[in-house]
Amino acid sequence: MEFRQLECFRAVCEHLHFTRAAEQLGISQPTLSYQIKLLEDEVGVPLFNRIGKKITITASGDILLKYCLQIFGALSGFRNEINELRQMERGELSVAVLIGEINEFVSGVLGEFSRDHPNLKIRVIGSEDVVAPILNEEADIGVTILLKDDDRFGKIPIYEEEFYFVMRDDHPLSGNTYVEFDQIRHEDLIMFPNTYRCRQMLDAVSFGIGFKLLPKIETTTINSLLKLIQSGAGVTILSRTLLHLYERQGLVAIPIANPSLTREVGIVYLKEKYLETAVRELIDLIRQSALELNLVKTK
Repeated sequence: MEFRQLECFRAVCEHLHFTRAAEQLGISQPTLSYQIKLLEDEVGVPLFNRIGKKITITASGDILLKYCLQIFGALSGFRNEINELRQMERGELSVAVLIGEINEFVSGVLGEFSRDHPNLKIRVIGSEDVVAPILNEEADIGVTILLKDDDRFGKIPIYEEEFYFVMRDDHPLSGNTYVEFDQIRHEDLIMFPNTYRCRQMLDAVSFGIGFKLLPKIETTTINSLLKLIQSGAGVTILSRTLLHLYERQGLVAIPIANPSLTREVGIVYLKEKYLETAVRELIDLIRQSALELNLVKTK
């Protein structure tokens, strides 16, 4: 049974007239009659009563018509849902995001995106390993520190992020134009745990210089970290992303030198995976938001 035969059958049922049905379908009347004959031969029963020029639907034809309408209704529903997906009216979008400040940044963007697309289901996967959800097709894209070249992934750079030495505005180093990384070893440090990617980067840098970071206090939240610094309990090192996202009254942020600390933040996705319209719009919004937050340095 072919789809074209069902189209012919539906048209004849609608008009109860072969010539008018053929005109609607844009085919000749003999071609239409042949398609109906093939369909009747396949089901093994007549679908129409032909009494002179009058045509009626048989009991078997009524049964087929019921299921035929269900098939065409399902097809119409499929087309509508595909169009809705293209227009981002419904569907699901999943984003894997590196835990920490990048997650904070993307969450703000997703809030705006969700308001603009209320019928689109959005899932955020916070992870220290953004690659795994993408490879497992649990996430459409990932926002993370950009990977080394990997032929499996496409990547879209968003911004290059610097790190700063953050302290109270009455700290002895608060008037400096920069602070050398080596000076940090003499300070009371307040830092994120070593499970955080940014902390791992700082530990690696200090190890390369010849000392180990020994924080006085470790905390898992940025709010508690900032409050501790504002209270005078110590100093920290933070990314430019966090400095732009949070109020830091009474604090100063000074660039770090020798070495300066930078990392490239961007979007990764499987090259072979088709990016739906909603995903492409979200990527554009993330890039635009980075510009508006001054995370992207203008040359």
